[in-house]
Amino acid sequence: MQGRMQDWPLTVDRIIDHAKSWHGDREIVSRSVEGPMVRTTYAQVHARAKRVSNVLRGLNIQPGDRVATLAWNTARHIEAWYGIMGMGAVCHTLNPRLFSEQLVYIINHAEDKVIFTDLTFLPILAGIRDQIPTVQHIIVFTDDAHMTADLPGAHSYESLLSQVSEDAVWGGFDENSPAGLCYTSGTTGNPKGVLYSHRSNFLHTLVTMGADVLGIGATDTVLPVVPMFHANAWGVAFSAPAVGAKLVMPGAKLDGASIHELLESEQVTFSAAVPTVWQMLLTHLRDTNGTLNSLKRVVIGGSAVPEAIVRAFRDEYGVAVTHAWGMTETSPLGTQATPNHKIAAMDDEAQLRFQLKQGRPPLGIDLRLTNDAGEDLPRDGHTFGKLLVKGPFVVGEYFKGDGGQILDDQGFFDTGDVATLDEHGFMQITDRAKDVIKSGGEWISTIEIENIAAGHPKAELAAVIGMAHPKWDERPLLLVKLRPGQEATKEEFLAFLEGKIAKWWMPDDVVFVDDIPLGATGKIDKKLIRTRMADYVLPTAVAAAASTIALAAPPEPKIYAPEPAAPAEPEVHAQAVPETAPEGDHTGWSPAAKPTQEESYSGLTVVTPTVGDFPAPEAEAEAILPFQSEPAPEAHAPLTLATPSATDEPFGAPLVPRRAKKRKGDGFAGFYLNLATLLALTPALMVGAGMLGTRYGLMDWKTGLGVIALEWAPKVALIAVAAGLLGVIIALFAGFGRYWARALMVLILCGATFGGYIWARQAQITNPPINDVSTDWTIPLTFSQKMMRERGPEAIMVEADPMRPMDSFAYAGRRIADINAETCAEARPLVLARAPGAAYAQAKAAVEAAGLALVTDDPASGRIEATGRSAAFGLKNDVVVRVLPAPQGARIDVRAIGRDPVPDFGANCARVTELIGAMRS
Repeated sequence: MQGRMQDWPLTVDRIIDHAKSWHGDREIVSRSVEGPMVRTTYAQVHARAKRVSNVLRGLNIQPGDRVATLAWNTARHIEAWYGIMGMGAVCHTLNPRLFSEQLVYIINHAEDKVIFTDLTFLPILAGIRDQIPTVQHIIVFTDDAHMTADLPGAHSYESLLSQVSEDAVWGGFDENSPAGLCYTSGTTGNPKGVLYSHRSNFLHTLVTMGADVLGIGATDTVLPVVPMFHANAWGVAFSAPAVGAKLVMPGAKLDGASIHELLESEQVTFSAAVPTVWQMLLTHLRDTNGTLNSLKRVVIGGSAVPEAIVRAFRDEYGVAVTHAWGMTETSPLGTQATPNHKIAAMDDEAQLRFQLKQGRPPLGIDLRLTNDAGEDLPRDGHTFGKLLVKGPFVVGEYFKGDGGQILDDQGFFDTGDVATLDEHGFMQITDRAKDVIKSGGEWISTIEIENIAAGHPKAELAAVIGMAHPKWDERPLLLVKLRPGQEATKEEFLAFLEGKIAKWWMPDDVVFVDDIPLGATGKIDKKLIRTRMADYVLPTAVAAAASTIALAAPPEPKIYAPEPAAPAEPEVHAQAVPETAPEGDHTGWSPAAKPTQEESYSGLTVVTPTVGDFPAPEAEAEAILPFQSEPAPEAHAPLTLATPSATDEPFGAPLVPRRAKKRKGDGFAGFYLNLATLLALTPALMVGAGMLGTRYGLMDWKTGLGVIALEWAPKVALIAVAAGLLGVIIALFAGFGRYWARALMVLILCGATFGGYIWARQAQITNPPINDVSTDWTIPLTFSQKMMRERGPEAIMVEADPMRPMDSFAYAGRRIADINAETCAEARPLVLARAPGAAYAQAKAAVEAAGLALVTDDPASGRIEATGRSAAFGLKNDVVVRVLPAPQGARIDVRAIGRDPVPDFGANCARVTELIGAMRS
């Protein structure tokens, strides 16, 4: 016998149907890629989503076909999202932060037939268009007015929607039909596809609506900063319309200032993002003395939340933080750290201990903690084990069967995480299984050390990896990226950790680096860090007895390490977690080691023997661009003047010089034409004076370029043109036969002056008024402290995600990354089918061939830094080149940025284009 309730398929089209019927006038506010804010409603989104369905039907898309989106969080993306799923196709969200090789693999593996994209990402698709044969159509989220020809054959989204009706057939398919496709980040092997069903998405939405989960309601204003390509924006894009919450979509601008602007202007009450976003927001608030007047709750996931962020939100701004955990394979919600009745009765400091954990599973998720033998482990908060998960919105099999059988005999999925469970049911991720450090038979949590180290006031980011050790198998190495302008020592960070972690967890060494790489999902890329540090040897490791580390392959550098102290006798560990470390084995150098000095090696701080032990490096020569002097004038024979004779003039005429007679009667016309000629020459003389004065230090750039060349000279040029035209008119009336030569000279000079003025204005219009161009804004290229000192305190800031000021005359308020994508087609990463070492040598040769002066030459970290000067005004600009391993060889990224806040007339784009071209050849 079965129940007698209605059969109502749980399909996601019913979510937006419900929003249209019962919350139709609720607003969706979106920051468009083109710039302006766009306001719409759930009813309007519903109607336009049905148009999307009809567009896809017209393109012969059938239920089950994969349709991709490569886009930011905008209202148009929401429309396409529901339009794709509503007609039975599979919405495949692409992560633009992946390497192009990974995007090609994913698109081909999914067999996408259509891609919806933003203008921002057209250069990405243009670069891979001939490698994705299954893609039949590309639709750009824009209108005809903003449509570009950068990608031949692409369609304008608004144009297609205007040609179809909103009367579309939705739903009617089985709730187990596929609805969405999202790929894992592929940190080990190729990315794998997770194929969500309508039923799993619907059930996940019902769970997230719970008060102890996301807990959003109809009175909330929700800002999902987490991208829709991160597991459906953590489900927020389903749950917000389900409850009728106002939805605010941030578009492409995710920096602290832009997020704060949206939080305040739209009175946001709830938001969700990864820790790095909140760190940028908090930094902006502190720098500007900003406030949060409406925000009540934030959900933080993606990686473990640092204690400093939770405290800052709670103590400085009164915002509650919910720590959550999940993964692509769990749709993504797995746990959330909302207090139960016992924890809620504790004081704030006691509650904080639980807030920093990943929390408890909601209804629909079951967790297990097992050892390697598959035996359940106790919930004591101390015992580490493998985290397994099971539920109706947990993956059962990867798309196309990749990875084979992924469930155990009880139907649990191995998350690959190492965790603990406490007596209250709170789960805490201690590490990824591949990242956990096993030292002396015991596990050390890298995440816990990282979170504490990141709380140091001088730290911006921290990462911990395990390094080989002959006695303990592995020992922790702490890498720290300092905040701009900060300096620190290893001892400072070890002292900061002391008392907060077990002594035997204490890192054996601390390395200060300029860059801690993040993966496509915003998590620390431990795989890349381990690759970079492959040749590094801990100072406590007995294996470092040799004075040098053997080279893996040229041209990798040697890293010198001194003789370590004799190792302490091993300490016998019981099965319980030890509270103390082996004596003398965790603090770094032994007192018995040779005297040392610390050297900053392009972000990698290594301890090296004293200068006397090795030959001193060659002094860096400052490259100076030669000044091209004007060629000497040619020598001519002396000019001979003939003496006039009586026969030169009519009989009886006075013997006076012919020139004197010709100039007779010049009067006002001649004087004016001479003045107009001089005036026509003045702008060129002014620009020349500005150039020379700036280049040779006689005046600063503000005067030479800003005032004289760009402000005064154009004004004088316009006056000269008017004066020249008036001079021609005067010459006509005064006797053109007498003044034609000077009138012609005035016309030529005025034409040249006017032409120069027009060229300068056109250059300002056609070249973006920026001086910062990069091939990678996802993992921004930064400068080393050495280069920052070279740039000096007066140089413009080197920001991770710079924007044009709101009062700019062009591109106001837009991200430099977006402007780069539109205006500098060559600003794309270069992938070479060569070993990283060979690619590095090729990149260095290109930098030197461009006449740039090397500042940093660091093959170990794949970093080259150089500086150059413009030919005209001598303005300095700086370049950083990054060479990283890639699946097909090596990836090269370049960033060029000026030192002065002036338009560069495309110079930095030209610099990047020149270098990429030279490296490619």
